[in-house]
Amino acid sequence: MWTRQHKKRNTGALIVPAVAAVFLSYFGFHAFQGEYGIYAKYRLEERVAMLEGNLARVSAERTHLERRVQLLHDGTLEKDMLDEHARRALNLALPDEIVIMRPVSGN
Repeated sequence: MWTRQHKKRNTGALIVPAVAAVFLSYFGFHAFQGEYGIYAKYRLEERVAMLEGNLARVSAERTHLERRVQLLHDGTLEKDMLDEHARRALNLALPDEIVIMRPVSGN
């Protein structure tokens, strides 16, 4: 009678943990670095803060312009505002006026 002796190998026992580690590392990487990951959330929050600042600036500018336009409506036409716009458009000044040129603030 012949007896065979098999040497036990542990490689079969490592296949499932190795495959599980690969899957976990893949999904873990994308949880942090992916398009919808944690770092993308931080970048999105920074962009939201920047755009909210721009919105506040533009809203303030719009409110200022709306106030100036309101002064030019027919029912509330102010002669001073009309005179200011006409002189600016025609580049005219009276001889007894002093004109102070200010630099235009650029964006």
